[in-house]
This record gives sequence, C-alpha cells and structure tokens, in this order.
Amino acid sequence: MSLHTQYLESFLRSQFYMLRMDGPLPLPHRHYIAIMAAARHQCSYLINMHVDEFLKTGGIAEWLNGLQYVPQRLKNLNEINKLLAHRPWLITKEHIQKLVKTGENNWSLPELVHAVVLLAHYHALASFVFGSGINPERDPEISNGFRLIPVNNFCIVDSLSELEALMERMKRLQEEREDEEASQEEMTTRFEKEKKESLFVVSGDTFHSFPHSDLLCFIEDPGFGYEDFARRGEEHLPTFRAQDYTWENHGFSLVNRLYSDIGHLLDEKFRMVYNLTYNTMATHEDVDTTMLRRALFNYVHCMFGIRYDDYDYGEVNQLLERSLKVYIKTVTCYPERTTKRMYDSYWRQFKHSEKVHVNLLLMEARMQAELLYALRAITRHLT
Repeated sequence: MSLHTQYLESFLRSQFYMLRMDGPLPLPHRHYIAIMAAARHQCSYLINMHVDEFLKTGGIAEWLNGLQYVPQRLKNLNEINKLLAHRPWLITKEHIQKLVKTGENNWSLPELVHAVVLLAHYHALASFVFGSGINPERDPEISNGFRLIPVNNFCIVDSLSELEALMERMKRLQEEREDEEASQEEMTTRFEKEKKESLFVVSGDTFHSFPHSDLLCFIEDPGFGYEDFARRGEEHLPTFRAQDYTWENHGFSLVNRLYSDIGHLLDEKFRMVYNLTYNTMATHEDVDTTMLRRALFNYVHCMFGIRYDDYDYGEVNQLLERSLKVYIKTVTCYPERTTKRMYDSYWRQFKHSEKVHVNLLLMEARMQAELLYALRAITRHLT
C-alpha cells in the first residue's frame, strides 16, 4: 500500500480508529472479530497478526482454541460473518433482529455496526492480501512451514499492442458517450447481460480448498462459499438498485449515527481510492483513467448484484479483458484461490504499482458492497 501513500494514510486512519479508538466494542473483541472474518478466507497472514493483538489487548488465551470457547454473543456473529463474506445479498432484517433481540447475549445496534464494519473491513483486506501475494502459502514440502508467494517482479513484456488497444477503446467509448446516450431500457439490458456473463467467468483454479485444521476452529460451516448472484436456472434475487440505498445518502449517515466518526473515515477512504490517479497508464502519461477505474469498481458491485442506473455496463465488457475479469472475480469472491499466474496474466505491460492500485479499488468496492447490504438490513429493521 505504501506505493500509494495518500491512500495508505487514509486506510491506516480508519483501521486505527476501528481497532484502537473509543468505540462500542472492547478491544480484545475487535481483534477476535478480525480473526473470525479473516478465517472465512483462510487468510493466515491476518489471523496471525490479530492473534498477537488479541493477546496484547488482554484477550483470553483459551478463546484462541476455537469458537466453542468464546461467549455465545460472539458465536452469534457466525451467520452474519458467513453471509457478508460470501453472499451478502442474503442478509435480511431478520438476521439483524435475531442479533439485537433482548436477552443476555444480545447486541446493541452500535456494537453490531462496529462488528459489521470490522467484518467487512477484514473480508476485503483478505482480498487485498491474496491479490498482492502477501499471504504465506502453505508448502506441502515443508512441515508446518510457509513460503511467501513472490510478488511480481515486473519486467516490460512485449505486449504494447494490448495497451494501445485498451487506450483506443477508452477513446472510442468517450466519443460514443458524447455522441449519444443509451436509453434506460438499453442500460438495464446491458447490466443484465454483464451479470449473466459473470457466471461464465471462472478461473482455471476452481478447486475448493478446504481450510487447514488450525483455521477450522474459527469457522462455522466451512463449505459455505460464494455463489454467483445470478445463478443459472434459478429465480434470481432482485437486483440492488444503488439509487434506492446509496452509501452517500443512506449508509454513511446510519453508520455515523450509530458509531460516530467511522462514517467520515470510511467515506474519505472510498473517495480517495475512487479518485486516486496519476494520469498514467503503463508508459503513457496525461491519460484520464476515470472510465477504467469506474469499470473496475462497478464490475465488483455487479457481481454482488448492485446496479447503477446511470452507468453503461457495456463499458465493462469493452474495457476489462477476460483474464482481468477472472482475476477480479477470484480476488473479490474467493481470494484464497488467487495465484501469481492470474496476477501476471492481465495488463502485462502495466507497472506493479498500477496493479496494486487495481487491488485497492477491488478491496474498497467489495467492502462498500458488503456494508450496503448490511446497513440496508439494519435500516429495514429500524423502520
């Protein structure tokens, strides 16, 4: 992240606030929730980090033996942790009501919002960790050992034509956008087409790796994972129309009201990553990359069933090549399957820092998608 210092400062401010500053949850609980979230994606890098922090902040060591040793109210987060991590569109106000109903193990709404922010943060951070090749990958040849996935040693590959073609498509889309605007009906059709096409974006590494035994203790229902929002042959769920429940108009104010100031910090971070640009693309300078950044962000939301009425999803198909879509879907939906080969296979002539920038966009888009579903359910519970 230090390749993007402006963003890093914003990220650290929000993470420091949710882990260390005044808030509804006790410090050890915050780190344990981080462990529970990271375990959904078998992210040992984050788990190990928060095991240490949990103990340093006075956490009870016995809890680290697994979920059966923790208080029932923490165990009760399992369902929402699982849904947020893999299928956030299934979260309903009933899930919220179950957690906040009166009783000795109930959650107050401020506590629950703090927990939800932590869960979404660490699911998304696991995407960044795997996408950037930070997570220690278990090596079967080393007993109980780890080896680090090497981060891409970038070399200029003779594929400039790929870059030129992408820039040409961006230019053409810009001109078409200025010439004529697609009808609302056409925009809806293009979204549905992109959503359906995302069903066929699967990586070559489609194995379902079962969590290692030392992580299983933090996971309930380990077989539960991502399933496409628009599944084949099923009555698909209603699309989440972004205009009906936006971060800016709804999520931000709710989260800020129940867990003061975190809304401002998250908002700053979302805006920072969305607007972050150096006006470069590989070897080219003075390039407006807005269109490309928006395509990346909106494609993640599309896979989570979130649609923007004012966005032409035809642009996603024009701008994101298949190998990039495979990478995005893997990093966002099942990050533990990400490989270096996937990372190397897209945008081969782009700088490593530009690919890290892609990972930052994917991470924040994912976190925002999870929060929108959870906060919408909380709003429905309140109304």
